[in-house]
Amino acid sequence: MKGPQDFLAQLQGQFGQFVPDMAKAAREDFETQARATVMAVLARLELVTREEFDAQQAVLMRTREKVEALEARVAELEARLQQD
Repeated sequence: MKGPQDFLAQLQGQFGQFVPDMAKAAREDFETQARATVMAVLARLELVTREEFDAQQAVLMRTREKVEALEARVAELEARLQQD
């Protein structure tokens, strides 16, 4: 005849078999939820590709060079006006 200790040991063994499965399912569920959350956050951000970033950076550099050249030209013209 089995006693309460035998019954508890058997119950603990059966529960022990389910815990790894439960832990695995919980981990997979967490990973799925975390991945969905990260993807949702990334979707809300206005991210650009590296190529788009590099192209815009090149445009900005050319624009900056033109502005600097125009500033120098304006300074030159102002200096001429002051001389006259």
